[in-house]
Amino acid sequence: MTQVRVFQQFEIRPEARQLIVGGAPVGIGARAFDVLLALTERAERVVSKAELLDLAWPGVVVEENNLTVQISALRRVLGHETIVTVTGRGYRLKATPVDTPAPEQPTPGGRDDTAPRLQRRLAVIVQAEVVGWPRLVSRDPTRAATTWKRIRVDLIERSLPQFGGRAIELTAERLQLEFGSAVEAVAWAVELQEALAERRQAADPAENPAFHVRIGIAVDDVIVDDGKLVGDGVNVAADLQLSAVHDEILTTQKVCDFVADKIAVSFEPLGQRVMQKSQRPVNVLRISAGARRHIVTALRPAGVRVASLAVLPFATEGPAADAYFGEGVTEEIIATLSLNRALFVIAHGSTLRYRGHDLNPAAIAAELGVRYLVTGRVRRAGSHVRIHVSLIHAADQRVLWQQPFDGVVEDLFAFQTDIAAKVAAAAAPQVQDEEVAQARQRPTDSHDAYDCVLRALAGMHKLGAPEFDAAGSLLLRAVELDPGYAQAHAHLAWWYSLRQFDGQSSPNGREGHLALEHALQAVRLDGRDAWVLSVAGYMLSLQRQHDEALDLFEKALTLNPSCAAAWARSAATLFYVGRAEEALERLDRAMRLSPFDQHLFWHLTICGGASFVARRYDEAAGWLGKALRLNPGFNGARRLQIAALARTGELAEARALADQLLIDCPGFSVEEFGRWSPLQRPHLADLLSALRLAGLPG
Repeated sequence: MTQVRVFQQFEIRPEARQLIVGGAPVGIGARAFDVLLALTERAERVVSKAELLDLAWPGVVVEENNLTVQISALRRVLGHETIVTVTGRGYRLKATPVDTPAPEQPTPGGRDDTAPRLQRRLAVIVQAEVVGWPRLVSRDPTRAATTWKRIRVDLIERSLPQFGGRAIELTAERLQLEFGSAVEAVAWAVELQEALAERRQAADPAENPAFHVRIGIAVDDVIVDDGKLVGDGVNVAADLQLSAVHDEILTTQKVCDFVADKIAVSFEPLGQRVMQKSQRPVNVLRISAGARRHIVTALRPAGVRVASLAVLPFATEGPAADAYFGEGVTEEIIATLSLNRALFVIAHGSTLRYRGHDLNPAAIAAELGVRYLVTGRVRRAGSHVRIHVSLIHAADQRVLWQQPFDGVVEDLFAFQTDIAAKVAAAAAPQVQDEEVAQARQRPTDSHDAYDCVLRALAGMHKLGAPEFDAAGSLLLRAVELDPGYAQAHAHLAWWYSLRQFDGQSSPNGREGHLALEHALQAVRLDGRDAWVLSVAGYMLSLQRQHDEALDLFEKALTLNPSCAAAWARSAATLFYVGRAEEALERLDRAMRLSPFDQHLFWHLTICGGASFVARRYDEAAGWLGKALRLNPGFNGARRLQIAALARTGELAEARALADQLLIDCPGFSVEEFGRWSPLQRPHLADLLSALRLAGLPG
């Protein structure tokens, strides 16, 4: 039973759901009561907005302004000073319990020794998350919320005091804790994973969704700023958590050194990795405890099938002492490929067993349960290193892609990072093309959402053709089969936007609204998919919400710096706001990462648009001519080319293209186009004037 909580300012009675102020009951809404209850139960710390949303709206995706409304309502009743906003972090209850004396006020004109000070110290940080939380919520919000609440209360909040831990944030998507001892942190994490495993084994899957958690533990220096922890300890723990898969606990060597021989756990070295947030190399280890079985093939994500891939340890041609070159590159490639949510990548620890073995690729793939393998050879000559990488279709051992890379030992970390980015950028589209080809060979009556998406991708670039219309139907079928399939929603949003830009949208602009709706739904389902975030950012930009779009692109590129689509789509937004040079730089990076992208025609179109904005009209016409040669039916490029040719004085050619545009889009008018174009003034005025100069109506 939750106890009555009495403060000098008010009294809250949870069982009766009653708030007493000044000795009399005060009526407040149910959500406001839940928010206040959450704050009183966590009065010793700042409660983040995400945690309050999770506690007051369990299992429901709501906008942050809903929380702001409830906080305002509580302040009207309790006084503004009772709930303090901690900028960038959340809210804290500033109410004094009746049995605790109020803090003394500083002497006027004197120094306030109680003021929060910046300090540094060593800390043990645990960061964790429920794997696939957006999907669990989308499938059954009530059950997901109920199950998470039981886990949070029974397995986390009640156990923390026993292990000397304190909660910094407690949500399904971000569990951040601090412990006084690395031994206690590891013991708590192991006990949590084992308790979750027991619950999964005992529970009826039809009644309770299976919850899997991934955990990172780090011991490092942190900065304490008014109770908030920042710095390397927090960053490394977060990186470890993001690198872990289902049910894994990853730690650093420091944690292992503190814990060794103190409790019955073993540590499996996974090698050195460069952390994404702190940008420094860290030795990473995986924890296994007691009789827990080592699983060779990591548990696959629930739900939609994805392309499965393993990166085998690279062979070293030369002295055994040079093997670390291949180890480092292998780990980097696995880490970078894992950022792509459209791929399922086997963890590094599960492929180490194949190091030094000359086994049949088909046999390895069958044992690991994957369809694709990345293999490599490393050769060193003095300070020079050559690494040759291949992508293989395991079943028939076809080489889908291969490339050599050359570098020097002195710049090894940068070399490894560069190779990993290029391999990830090249391998992902090759795997996608292979999956699309296989889907087209499978029976056409397949009702699998993944197959529908693959079949749709084959026609996404064929604007104006029946295949493009069929792609839309297939994507609609995919989201109907699996409403929780984030990438299907994102692909459908992209399809609607291509249709709109090709001039095939309905007069009321319905396609633009549907594109935004599906894009935002994709983000709700999987907010850590860089490709999904890039689609949502672009759709926001089409609605002229450019600042919000750029925020999403920044998040996407933080999650996956090798996402060519995020570089290209962010370039489009920069083009729309007139930042032409930045747009062209990003497009150059996107095309270097993915030189054979099936949407290269779209990238070239944005290059042409950025050049037009920069008033380099000849250059714009060159880019747009290439785009139209790749995809002659893309009216988005044709419109810009008409304007570019008009500005360069090629009026006859501009008018001929305008006639073609009017055949495809007989209702086109310059005025109507200007109403929905995301391009900002004065560049929009220049574009519309050039279109009229070429003879287009309106």
